[in-house]
Amino acid sequence: MKRILRLLLPAVFALGFSLSWSQSQYPRTLLEQKSNFMRSAARALGEPFRGLVTSEGLIEGLYPVRETGVSTAPVREAAEAMLATLDTGELSRAHFAVEDPEWRDWSNVDVGIFARRGVSLEEMNEAQKAAAWRLLEQSLSAAGVDKTRGIMRTEQTLFEINGEPIRYHEDKYYFTFMGIPSATEPWGWQLEGHHLVINYFVLGDQVVMTPAFWGGEPVVADSGRYAGNAILQAEQDLGLALMQSLRPEQQAAATIDSVKTRNNLLAAGNQDNLLLDPEGIRAAEFDSAQQLALLGLIREYVGNLRDPHAAVTMEEIGEHIDDTWFGWRGATEGDAVFYYRIQSPVILIEFDHQNPVGTLTTNPPGVPTRDHIHTVVRTPNGNDYGKDLLARHLAAQAH
Repeated sequence: MKRILRLLLPAVFALGFSLSWSQSQYPRTLLEQKSNFMRSAARALGEPFRGLVTSEGLIEGLYPVRETGVSTAPVREAAEAMLATLDTGELSRAHFAVEDPEWRDWSNVDVGIFARRGVSLEEMNEAQKAAAWRLLEQSLSAAGVDKTRGIMRTEQTLFEINGEPIRYHEDKYYFTFMGIPSATEPWGWQLEGHHLVINYFVLGDQVVMTPAFWGGEPVVADSGRYAGNAILQAEQDLGLALMQSLRPEQQAAATIDSVKTRNNLLAAGNQDNLLLDPEGIRAAEFDSAQQLALLGLIREYVGNLRDPHAAVTMEEIGEHIDDTWFGWRGATEGDAVFYYRIQSPVILIEFDHQNPVGTLTTNPPGVPTRDHIHTVVRTPNGNDYGKDLLARHLAAQAH
């Protein structure tokens, strides 16, 4: 018996040490943050979905169910192939009805402070990972896939800077599916993790890829495994170039505030029903070159979606170009930190230089920096997550 105890004691000690170590990696402050984020999400989900609108109210009739002539078959086939790799336990965590509130239960913060459902790249086997990336490659443009990889790589850089394996890993990104992939019925998928959220709704040959959140910190990696990795520089530089191209009186009209002292992003997670009036200058006041520059900036975001679906979306946006607003916070020098917003009846884009969170070793706290960027894209007036299209489809099926 003593011999058995001598053999068991090291194992028991090791187990106890392992549990203690595991618990020590989740400090009380992190658990409190997690609780706060989950409460915020619960409050938001308790509100019926309306969509982002202005104080003038919902504009109806913007999103008819129609044929675009652009096949979604490659996306559907890739989704079916990925679903086929999941076992029953994984499917129970990752597959939901098309009307499930899971669509809306997302956040851009790290997994340490916002728990996700679905199946993560971190836990997938190689066949599942290959299928997941195939789905992304069929759904997004090459630039969108590159941006996705780049954002994920910032997580490795954050881990190298901060440690904290509960929070940071380049594969802590979760896939969920809503509805059953179909050529005629509504369905979709979601990718969610730190600084990266893609909601992808499909109805026939129509695609809605919002809300979409693209961000990262540090946006340029100076060292480590992914030294040289850079993200969101075009969104930054094209936005600044557009503002600098405006005449002085146009710049004055576009400027919401010439000083930027804090985070300004408004339409991120838990803001599906945001009431937001446009600010700045209407593109009707732009000359043709400035309107083209604005459309080029918008295309940088919409172009994460694979062509020709992106072209369909850009056509819809172009129809409302005169009623598109451009607003600016911050300075306009070459190295300025700033926020800008593009808003029309059918598109909302926000870009924001944020306060540092994971790069406090190199950036002063509480001061917006070019090293931390958040962007969000939404479809106002009720069509985030394809909700308006879904409602129209369901109404047409009712008898």
